Amino acid sequence: MPRQPTPAAADAPPVRIRRLGEYPTAPANVSALLTRLYAHRGDAAPAVSLEALLPAAGLHGIDAAAALLADQVQRGGRILVVGDYDADGATGSAVALLGLRALGAADVDHLTPSRFHHGYGLSPAVADAAAERRPDLIVTVDNGIASHAGVERAAAHGIPVLITDHHLPGAELPAAAAVVNPNQPGCGFASKHVAGCGVVFYLLAATRAELVRRGWLAAAGAAPARKAPSLASLLDLVALGTVADVVQLDRNNRILVEQGLRRIRAGACRPGLRALLEVAGCRVQDVTARDLGFAAGPRLNAAGRLDDMTLGVECLTTDDPVRAMRLAQRLHQLNGERRELEHGILDEATALVERMAAEQGEVPPVLCVHGPHWHEGVIGIVAARLRERWHRPTVVFADAGDGLLRGSARSTEGLHIRDAIDAVDKREPGLVTRFGGHAMAAGLSLAPALLADFRAALGAEIERQLGGAPTVREILSDGELPAPLLTLHTAAALRRAGPWGKGFAEPVFDGVFAVSHTSIAAERHLKLRVRLDGAPPLEAIGFHLAEHRGSVGEHVRLAYRLDINDYRGLQSPQLVLEHLEPVQ
Repeated sequence: MPRQPTPAAADAPPVRIRRLGEYPTAPANVSALLTRLYAHRGDAAPAVSLEALLPAAGLHGIDAAAALLADQVQRGGRILVVGDYDADGATGSAVALLGLRALGAADVDHLTPSRFHHGYGLSPAVADAAAERRPDLIVTVDNGIASHAGVERAAAHGIPVLITDHHLPGAELPAAAAVVNPNQPGCGFASKHVAGCGVVFYLLAATRAELVRRGWLAAAGAAPARKAPSLASLLDLVALGTVADVVQLDRNNRILVEQGLRRIRAGACRPGLRALLEVAGCRVQDVTARDLGFAAGPRLNAAGRLDDMTLGVECLTTDDPVRAMRLAQRLHQLNGERRELEHGILDEATALVERMAAEQGEVPPVLCVHGPHWHEGVIGIVAARLRERWHRPTVVFADAGDGLLRGSARSTEGLHIRDAIDAVDKREPGLVTRFGGHAMAAGLSLAPALLADFRAALGAEIERQLGGAPTVREILSDGELPAPLLTLHTAAALRRAGPWGKGFAEPVFDGVFAVSHTSIAAERHLKLRVRLDGAPPLEAIGFHLAEHRGSVGEHVRLAYRLDINDYRGLQSPQLVLEHLEPVQ
């Protein structure tokens, strides 16, 4: 399923196409093209081998964490996994549950906090709910690094906590029994961008090694009652969580994703993941990282946004294909409801930004908006849409129901949004109630009366960091694709050459094309028939670009991805437009 980019509006920042390299000659064949693409991304070849993964031993604290888990496995202790309500948290919880059971854990359960009743992470309320299940150990997945109060509450109940997380820590770590987080102080693990599901996958590998060392499991080749299981069967879920969380696809993450994609294409994936892809209309045998990010991921996320992510965890862990399909269909339905909510809130938020721009004479340096009836579950998506349209850091707030506003922030390249909020918090203590997150996304809470002050403070901090120059939306291009390579063969090779994603961007090309036909599809999408000298005519589609039809003349400059259009089993090359501009 191709991504549907948000169009540049008339009041959006200017767009600049910047080529990643200039060469005197065009690539002669697909092999030469791929060599050039990898070079543009700072790599010489695709990352595919599991043997090239970074060793688990590089994660600080993993030995102590593995020993804790091994103790519980051997004594038959009750382990409770506390995840997060997004796709990374759900896949990570599923990886933990399936992996621990495969290692021989007799009693493993999960508790996924509600976005609406508990909030994010291991809060005191979640620790109380966990205590009712009388676990011997709580294992957090994709959360916990900021859960000081929750860890203390669990300790008061006599329950140790093992934290696995990848979010940035504060000045002090919670007083947990063990912490595994590549971003904690003193951790030399080279892949700082590993997702939460990847962290727990590494912990399971270390726990398996510890159980082999203790003789509880046998190493490969031996034949006792308990054999060490292969954890590679979990990589389809690791791939989904890694892509859906939009973490940087460094070499280590690309290996994890590619290995997971290979399992999916071979039909060796979990029934729930297969069902999610099928209800989204994806061909499982041809699945790409884009399908995980824009088809399976949003449907899984819909549970945490509108309902209860327990639904998503159950979909990923069930062994029953019939039940998996039933759960996937429910997630598909929730995703449709999420889209409707999103569109309504986006229209209102867009009107607020336009009003602010009219009053101030320019678009503010940060877009910070709130609606009294907005749904908390979709404000992150709305923030991303506003950011795409105006290319400004954006924070969208909704009423949390506890007297506070809960905000979801999205950033632009070059601005670490979590650190910017931290700077505001240090400069004006008490303005922000709590916050956390990454470079490109963060969450926070504050009192409604402080919203205007926060907007001003964050805007000032962003201007300090970025300056007052107008923002330019930049499209990075791999250059012009020569006519002999505008083929179905090239499009298929590009699909196989990934996985592409954040930090290892899917190839975008640009060039000037002759236009022979224009039309509108579904009232919103622009369709073109174009031709490059020396090549047959090609179909091009610009999702949500219908408003640009009037500016298309006989020739047009396009920034595009070369993809495959699969219509009723007939495949043809297709240009998917990222940007177009008229040629005089």
